[in-house]
Amino acid sequence: MADKTAKVDGQPDGPYYVDTNCISCEACVQTAPDFFEMEDDSGLAVVVKQPQSDDEKSECEEALEACPVEAIGNDG
Repeated sequence: MADKTAKVDGQPDGPYYVDTNCISCEACVQTAPDFFEMEDDSGLAVVVKQPQSDDEKSECEEALEACPVEAIGNDG
């Protein structure tokens, strides 16, 4: 489970976030490219946009489930 006290900086407020346990595998970026990107400075994934619709939430949940180290959190 992701650690909300270890969120990668610079992500928009909302339920989804990536923590510093990210291993830069890009699974989330490949699964939900509208919501996750690789950060240039750290090389870690970050949330760039929070989902609004149920379809968008489903896409983010797919990315959360695809993360091999559980670095994506959903506090919503």
